[in-house]
Order: sequence, then structure tokens, then C-alpha cells
Amino acid sequence: MTDQEVKIALDALSDQIDKYAELLVKKGCAISEGSQLVINASIEIADFVRRVQRAAYAAGAEFVTVIWGDQESSRIMYENVDLARLSKTPSWKIEQLNSLAEQGAAFLFLSSDDPNGLKGIDPEKPAAVSRARNLECDVFRNGMDFGKNVWCIAGVPAAEWAKVIFPELSESEAIYRLWVAILDVAHASGEDPQSAWETHNATFEKTKRFMNSHQFKELRYESSNGTNLTIGMNPGHLWEGGAGKTQDGTLFFPNIPTEEVFTTPNYRKVNGTVHSALPLIHAGQIVKNFWFTFKDGEVVDYGAEQGKDVLTSIVSQKGGKYLGECALISKNTPIRQSGILFYDTLYDENASCHLALGMGFPECLKGGLEMNSDELLAHGVNQSTTHVDFMIGADDLNIWGISDDGKEIPIFVNGQWAWE
Repeated sequence: MTDQEVKIALDALSDQIDKYAELLVKKGCAISEGSQLVINASIEIADFVRRVQRAAYAAGAEFVTVIWGDQESSRIMYENVDLARLSKTPSWKIEQLNSLAEQGAAFLFLSSDDPNGLKGIDPEKPAAVSRARNLECDVFRNGMDFGKNVWCIAGVPAAEWAKVIFPELSESEAIYRLWVAILDVAHASGEDPQSAWETHNATFEKTKRFMNSHQFKELRYESSNGTNLTIGMNPGHLWEGGAGKTQDGTLFFPNIPTEEVFTTPNYRKVNGTVHSALPLIHAGQIVKNFWFTFKDGEVVDYGAEQGKDVLTSIVSQKGGKYLGECALISKNTPIRQSGILFYDTLYDENASCHLALGMGFPECLKGGLEMNSDELLAHGVNQSTTHVDFMIGADDLNIWGISDDGKEIPIFVNGQWAWE
């Protein structure tokens, strides 16, 4: 496509992009009369942020706060600031995030970073910033972890990200193609994306009923890449997926797109080895062809073809050696079927079964939202300063649910639900 053709195509897509912004506001963040919205976004996607602002005010938002970011500025900071200084959150940032959370704001995180944007940076530096924020901005973090605040993560095309995905195209065409892909896989390319999401949400209910009714004691994973892993479940565990719900009953979508049903396993009862099926993008760096070995829940060994130091930065965090999530996703999803590797966890995790090191979900345990951190830990729900998803859904992945009496029931056969 010529630049002029791309401009015409993007102009034609503008109304659909507005509908996507409205989807994020109304379904993702459940904005209604009197709500507050906080948008975290890169300066590069300012045009889309303004679309979201307009949609939020049109939906009745009382106030919209925009927290701007810039990956290149972050890189300059990491290159020039020592680790000790980065390990403490500025007091103004603590006040900003905690006060917004206390006021009941919804948080929208717009993802658009270059997957290679922090290549060569010591991964411990962004890990330190994240760890400090999660510890010191406790009202903000707990508001999302314990169902007090609405939050949503969604993607927006930016030049460097688009060029990684479509390196053979011009920058402008790559951005256009990424917009088309994002709208398609987010069920946001039709006339009424909000109704499409209501329909999409209904598809999760059958799967959750099946998984919750069986209350499996363990899940066993096997694939030809060397994965042979057993994960113990907590008594009273719950499978979630689709819409989330705050403690006051507000329905929202934490991830747009989403294709997963997920739960929190018993962090002490994970044994065996698991291999990645897709690259991991973490802290602006890429990890390829990696694996973890667990014993009694703990990561005891790991390796990677590329990016092992990034894995080290993850497992060195509090609770980072233990699982907080296991998620099940068929290979027959729009993201997987698109054939696009997005180099962004939000998208790639929804193309593949995945696990997560770090924080578990209180809502995935009966009564969990009423428990404190110590009580959750005692019930097998990992507590951590991090939560990092990694994809394990190989095309030949088989998963069995093991009942209390030892019966094995197929859940996944060759990368898809056993009943598909």
C-alpha cells in the first residue's frame, strides 16, 4: 500500500476505532454516571487516548486522569539511575496512585510498547521499579487484587511495536495492519462491539461450569516439547473467565481481548518441567525457548535460549518462584488462528494455555476476597510482588483433570478442549 492508500484506509477505520474506545470505556472499565477513570498510556498514542477521554465523559465520567508514559524516557532513566534509587517509589507517585484508588477510580492500561524497547537494559532495574510500586502503592495494588477497583488492559498500535510484527511493511501500513488485527481479535470489528462482548462472555459460562463442578485435585500436562507437569489445586478453587466482578458487584473486563478460563493453583503442589510455546515479552525484552522445573511448588531450575537473565529477575522477586495462575485456552481462538505473533503478553497469552509466576487471585478461592494475605497463603494462594504470564500451549498439549479418586478425565487433547 502507498502512504496515501494507508491514509485513506485509516480514515475509513476511524469510526470503528471510536467504537473500540467506547468498548474499553463501557465494557472494559464499566464507566457510568459519576465514575472516575485513570488512563495509563504512551505519549505516542495520544490520539487514541483523547478518543477514550471523549467516550468516558460521554458515558458520564466525573473526571478522567491521564498518566502519560514514554518507553524511550524510561530507557534513559534506566541507563542513568542506579538500582538503589530505582528501588524506591517517589512519594508523589505513591500519593497519586493510592489516592486515585481510594476514590474508587477505574484504571485503563493501554499497551503499545516496542517489544525490544529495553533491550540491553539490566532487567533487574525495571523489576525493581515494579516491585517497589507494588509494595509501596499498596492501596492501588490491593484495590485491583482484591476486587475493589475496576481495571482493564488493552492494546493500541504504535510504530515500533507494529514494525516488529510486520517488518516487511512500511511503518504506516504496519500500523494500519495492526489496527485491523487488534480490532478483529478483540471482537471489535463489527457494528456493535459491546453486544459482541456480551455474546462472547456467555461462551465462558459452559466451560466454567464444567471445571468448577469437577473440582479436580490435580491437572496433568504433557506435550512432545518436554512438558511433563502436575499442578495441585486448592480445595474450593474457582475457575473464572470473561467478565470480572468487583466486591460491590460491578461487571467489567480486565483484559480485552480475553479467551481464557483460569484459576489459582496450590502454590506448594507443582512438580515437573514445563516448556514455553511462545516467546515471553517482559520489561521491554524478549525471552525465547525457555523452561522451568518445579519441585514442591518451587522453581528449582530454569533456562532459556535467549533472555535467561530476565527469568532470573522474575524468580528473584518475592513469591516469584511459585505459580499464581493456570489458564486454559484452546488453539482455536481468533488470536491463534490469526497466525500473528503479537510480541505482547496480553495477546499472546490468549492464543495459548499459560501459567503465571507470582501473585495468585483471591477471587479464585471460595471466600478468598474476605481473606488477608496471610490467610490466602495458608490456603495455597501465592502472595507476590509480581505476576508474569508465560505461554505453554503447544499444538499437541494434552491436559487431564485428576479427581480425588484418581480418575483421569481429558480436558485438552492436542491443544484444544476435549469436546471441540
